[in-house]
Amino acid sequence: MIASDRAALRDLQYDVEQFLYREADLIDERRFDDWLKLLADDLEYWMPVRSTRALGDEGNEFAKPGESALFDDDKESMHQRVRKLHTGYSWAEDPPSRTRHVVSNVRIESMTNDLVEVRCNFMLYRSRLAADEDLWVGRREDRLRRNGESFLIARRHIYLDQVSLSSKNLSVFF
Repeated sequence: MIASDRAALRDLQYDVEQFLYREADLIDERRFDDWLKLLADDLEYWMPVRSTRALGDEGNEFAKPGESALFDDDKESMHQRVRKLHTGYSWAEDPPSRTRHVVSNVRIESMTNDLVEVRCNFMLYRSRLAADEDLWVGRREDRLRRNGESFLIARRHIYLDQVSLSSKNLSVFF
C-alpha cells in the first residue's frame, strides 16, 4: 500500500469514528430529531433474536432476515418511534431513560465510491427511574453512505451478546 493510500485510509477511519461518536452523543443527549437526520431514507435497522446453540451450530445463533427480530425497522418506523417520544404517551420513556453509548473497535471492512461497511463493538448503559438499570453489549455492522463531508446510516445490524434480556423494554436506540 502506498503512503497516500494509507493516509486516505487513516483519514477515512478518523471520519467514520468521529461520525459514530457524534451519533452516540446525539442519542445520549436525547437530540433524536437531529439523530434522525443521520439516517438514510432507505434505512434498514435490524436486531435479530439470538439463541444458544450447541458447539458446531454457532452459525445459527442469530435469526436470519425475515425471522424473529427485536427490531426490524425502516426510516419511517424510526420517525414514528421518535414522534411517540414527543407525545408524552410513551410510558416506557416517561420519565426518559438516561443512556450512555460506548463505541469501540471501529473497523472498516470494505468501501466503494460512496459506501463504507463498518463493524464496531458497543456497550449501551441505560438508567431510568431510581433503580432501573440495563446494560446491552454487542457488535454493530453498519453501512454508511457518504453524504457530502459526512455520512448517512443506510443499514445497521445489531448483534447482542446476550441471549436472555432482563430489560423491561427496548425503547432506546442502539
